[in-house]
Amino acid sequence: MTSEQQGSREFDVIVQGASGFTGTLVAEYLLRQYGADGDLRWALAGRSEKKLQEVRQNLGPAASDIELIVADSFDKAALKSLASRTRVVLTTVGPYALYGSDLVAACVDAGTHYCDLAGEVQWIRKMIDTHHDRARETGAKIVTCCGFDSVPMDIGVWFLQDAAHAKFGSYCTSISMLVKAAKGTASGGTLASMLNLIKESRADRNIARILVHPYSLNPEGEREGPDRRDQKSVVYRDDAKAWTAPFVMAGVNTKIVRRSHALAGYPYGRDFRYDESLMTGSGFTGWLKGTTVLLGLGALVLFASFSPTRKLLQRFVLAKPGEGPSREMQQKGFYNLLQIGVLPDGTLLFGRITGDQDPGYGSTSKMLSECAVCLAKDDLETGGGVWTPAAVMARPLIERLRANAGLVFELRD
Repeated sequence: MTSEQQGSREFDVIVQGASGFTGTLVAEYLLRQYGADGDLRWALAGRSEKKLQEVRQNLGPAASDIELIVADSFDKAALKSLASRTRVVLTTVGPYALYGSDLVAACVDAGTHYCDLAGEVQWIRKMIDTHHDRARETGAKIVTCCGFDSVPMDIGVWFLQDAAHAKFGSYCTSISMLVKAAKGTASGGTLASMLNLIKESRADRNIARILVHPYSLNPEGEREGPDRRDQKSVVYRDDAKAWTAPFVMAGVNTKIVRRSHALAGYPYGRDFRYDESLMTGSGFTGWLKGTTVLLGLGALVLFASFSPTRKLLQRFVLAKPGEGPSREMQQKGFYNLLQIGVLPDGTLLFGRITGDQDPGYGSTSKMLSECAVCLAKDDLETGGGVWTPAAVMARPLIERLRANAGLVFELRD
């Protein structure tokens, strides 16, 4: 599919899952940022026309002419029609391992670009193995992990390496990303995806191996390197002067960063290393907090590994898909990420990434929206394939994130 053929399509972006919690936030953002009758042509899609009408009505009079498209996740004919009408499909319908595969296939066949919020490593690997070559033929850019996992981290590595090369003439040989502070709640969809991921890995050891292999999302034949499994204990870091604990999202973020590097042809060298963790403070208090985090994560995985306790978690403890925090909680949320890069001579380079709303909803909906607009509107040199955010749109996307989405990427002393 050529850019000329894509340009003749009815819409630039169709938001699939617009009646869900995050989908509604995306619709609100697109209306606020781009309007309903401006340069960006967009529509709302989902399985229920009634719910879509409610979303459009709640958006106010300015949204009255936004078109609604009914398309169920399992209706292949409807998905094919949807994909053929737009340059980009933005979807918030997860868990993607349960609801996303047919939509990706429809976009690949139609030569339509695609972005989502998937953080499901086993499913992303399946999409790579199934569709990468075909997407290269049709020109479809399939981009997963376009929310808090993994845009700040993936684009953040690109930013720090770009700054390192400009300032020192060389790239960092390793980068660590530490979550310094954050306020927000995990989305119901993210939690549902985590539970399904654990369920699938318990049933299939091949999936379990994909989840723990550091390079499982790299191109075939490129799944080796210096990194080992993600941090699983409480570790003190001299460079950060703090204790660190495992970061729950490292399991997908680190693999996305490594895939970006491989797809770019290893510009930082094949010995480049990347890791993520959660800062918990200094002294005994920091160690105790890290230990508490470690035990909490272990308990969650343990309870999610068995059907009876998993059902109890779903029913009584965890947020459900479609649920989310209040507007006030979203606005009060934030995140502050610390980057520590090591140059070839041992010099440390520090970076900071911040977001102005809670990571799981407010910031994620803005990042996903800007990824879709970037795919639809910006002149991207990369052709079709199953890509990562940094591999296909790093420079134009970071400009959009800074200008519109409340993200800051900066060097610090």
